[in-house]
Amino acid sequence: MPPPPESAPLPATGLLLTGGGARAAYQVGVLEAIADLRLAAGAGTQGNPFAVITGTSAGAINAAALACGSDDFDATVRRIADVWQGFRTEQVYRADSLAMLDAGARWRLLLGVGQLLRKWLRLAPRSLLDNAPLAELLERMVPLDRLPQLMRDGHLQALAVTASSYSSGEHVTFFDAAAPMEPWVRSQRIAVPGHITHAHLLASSAIPFVFPSTGLDLGGHTEYFGDGSMRQSAPIAAAIHLGAQRILAVGAGRMSEPREAPAPNTFTGYPTMAQIAGHALSSIFLDALAVDVERLRRINQTLALIPPVARQNTSLRPVELLLISPSERIDAIAARHVGALPGAVRRLFGGRDALSGHNEVKGAALASYLLFDQGFTRELMALGRADTLKQRDEVRRFFGWAPS
Repeated sequence: MPPPPESAPLPATGLLLTGGGARAAYQVGVLEAIADLRLAAGAGTQGNPFAVITGTSAGAINAAALACGSDDFDATVRRIADVWQGFRTEQVYRADSLAMLDAGARWRLLLGVGQLLRKWLRLAPRSLLDNAPLAELLERMVPLDRLPQLMRDGHLQALAVTASSYSSGEHVTFFDAAAPMEPWVRSQRIAVPGHITHAHLLASSAIPFVFPSTGLDLGGHTEYFGDGSMRQSAPIAAAIHLGAQRILAVGAGRMSEPREAPAPNTFTGYPTMAQIAGHALSSIFLDALAVDVERLRRINQTLALIPPVARQNTSLRPVELLLISPSERIDAIAARHVGALPGAVRRLFGGRDALSGHNEVKGAALASYLLFDQGFTRELMALGRADTLKQRDEVRRFFGWAPS
């Protein structure tokens, strides 16, 4: 399909960045490649190709950082990339031995002795790790005070981040838009308009059990929220509700994992805690996007069967989707970097054996969400760039950019 003429502007383009802790480094590599392709096509060095930006979990942080620099997409992508290229664990969470011992001891006390001891000691552990350093990083990395002016100047149509309420059980999309928009309500899903804050980003990225929940005001009362990937049944929906007619979705895991035959002498005993935790987190972070993409494509196919005249009498419309997701197993990449995890974190999930040897790749699923280490993040960024450049023709068609 040739790009449309310049006299026919493209419909609003949306960006969806999904969750996945440290896996979100992959998204940054994708954005870097898009910036390079855009520059090579002569599409301008300033401005923003995404009118609507949405994100979940760590993807919400990337989305908000990108939105806050929407007047200069290229420079903003480079700034975000600089942060991810130099990531260190201590920028995201505290994992020194004393802190971890304290957290582990509290959990053992509560789980082993029960409610009586809890009342006696007045202990209430809120998470395994303390993400206070992340809050400090967000203050520097995401200047949310710029958003109102950027929207008034037309650089951005809407920003949305999602979080899951432990209080009500609902999945909530918090959005800020340049023009008034009606919030939507679906089964177990609601939208709330208002200004996005750093607290919203902390709530959206609070991996369950790992990081503490965050209290947010909702309708005049406080509810406590955790990672937005939990109970997220329709990750693409927010961008559509906010007016996007074309969406670039960036995943955090392969859309289809081929079933691998067990290797000779594969250990098939009881799973380690790291394996169980990694499997649970993968179910939270990786499954919803694949299901939603399949649903969207099926709807598009159905709409194509309806005559255009009949379709005009409905609110239904096809949505163009470009999906970019890892071509390699991120678990396998993480397995090469588990040694960079703080020792206290490795001990917490079963020690060295839980993340090495026969359990290496399975146990590394958990590590892939917590490996905020530059060796791992740089390799994921390189993969994101490579995967995007493999789809360069599809990317150019999607944005209407001519080849260089």
